[in-house]
Formats: sequence, structure tokens, C-alpha cells
Amino acid sequence: MDARAIGVFDSGTGGLTVLHECLVTMPHEDFVYLGDHARLPYGPRSLDEVRGFALEIGRYLERQDVKLVLVACNTATSAGLPQLQEALSVPVVGVIQPEAHAAVQATRNRKIGLLATKATVEAGRYEEFVAALDAGAEFTALPCPRLVPLIEGDDPFGAETTEAVRECAQPLKAAGVDTVILGCTHYPLIRPVFQRVFGRGVTLVFSAEETAREVAGTLARKGIENEEAREGSYRFLTTGDPEAFRTLGQRFLQLPIAEVEHVELAKLKRAA
Repeated sequence: MDARAIGVFDSGTGGLTVLHECLVTMPHEDFVYLGDHARLPYGPRSLDEVRGFALEIGRYLERQDVKLVLVACNTATSAGLPQLQEALSVPVVGVIQPEAHAAVQATRNRKIGLLATKATVEAGRYEEFVAALDAGAEFTALPCPRLVPLIEGDDPFGAETTEAVRECAQPLKAAGVDTVILGCTHYPLIRPVFQRVFGRGVTLVFSAEETAREVAGTLARKGIENEEAREGSYRFLTTGDPEAFRTLGQRFLQLPIAEVEHVELAKLKRAA
């Protein structure tokens, strides 16, 4: 048994949708979540730049004495998961492989679509994982740069959001996909909009539950899970404005956020 916390990070608050499932799946574990708000969004940045950010945060969390790092950001997972796994002495889990696996399991016609940030699409990691699981599957990936700012805005369910989803969905509908990976941790917050646009005939994949199960399985295999009889805790760090994080974060986490600690970017750079 290992009482150390699990470290989770994302470019902002989107990863809180993944943290929510982890808290439900592993209520006995402690978590520390870091949102890199000072440098968001990651999506339009180069993969090299995002990889550097991920290594800084991963090493910082390792110095906080976490027992596992969960990269709860599709862009950061795409850019730097292998490098993080090499650099850190603790296990590192990302969000892409569980989603690719779930999509291959869900599709009936072997036509899979991906909606994600520009950097995630360019990295090609989803396509690699899907091809490894089913080399005959057809894969169509599209960047959706308009969506994250709209989801974080004052009216995430407004007409502009629906218009942006329709714009992204059209090429996937034309390709005849029956399964769509929502490849950004923000997207599940507007899942009803996606489902309305695609219809019930298309399966939407956002496998926060799959990712949480992978984290739990990793802890069990390594023998570093916590005592199941206890109730875990969670705390939050941000490189941006703590109050802004708390206000927006509660929308994503769907649980109370009491305090948020500010972390200077200089501390992350020193950790690297």
C-alpha cells in the first residue's frame, strides 16, 4: 500500500472531467491536480513546445512526491507521453490509448472519426493506436480550434457552439463514421450538443472511465494502491489565477473546489 497522492495535469480545467471519474473510481486515493492556465491553450502550439511544458509539469509533480502521473490532456499526451515515461521514475498514464481502444470496440462499420485540437490531430497518436488495434479501420481526424474557447465561455450551450460543432461534424458525417472520439477533455461538457448533431446512430467516445480504470489497474499491478477503507482527498494548483480556476473548475469537476494554490512558472522551470 502507498499513501502518496496521484498527480494529474492539464493545460487548464478540461482535465477535471477526467479527474471526476478518477475520484469516483478511486475514492480512497489522494489527488493533486495542476492546471497550466498561464500557458493555455496548448492546442495551437507546436508539439515540441507542449512536450517541454509536459516535462516541466511532470518533473514538478514528481518532486511533490506523487506515486503516478496522469496526463489528463489529449494534446500533452500526444506530444510527450513517451518522453514523460522515460524521464520520470513513477508510472505515467495518458488519455489517448484508452479512448482509441474504446472506439475500436464500439465501431460497427470500422469507420472512426476524431475531433480534437490542431496539435493532437497533427501528432497522429490516435491514428497509430487505432491502426495497431485494427489495421483495416478507416480513420478521419479533424481539428476544431473554435470549440475550447466557446466551452470555457459564458454560454457553452449557445448557438455559436452548436454551429461550430456542426461545422466540425460535417466531414465526419460525409465519411460515414459511426463512432467519434471526442479527443479533448473539454468536449464532454457539451456532449449533448455533439449527440444532437450526430444523432443516436453515432457512438461518442470519451473514455474518462476507461482512463480511470487504467490508472486503478496500474496502481494494483505496481502494488501502490491506497487503503480502500479510507476517504481520499484532492487539492488544486494553477499557474494562472486561482479564483478563475475555482469558478470555472467547479463546472468541469462537478464537485466543490475550496482552495486553489498558485504555482509560479519559474518553479516549474526549475523542476525541469
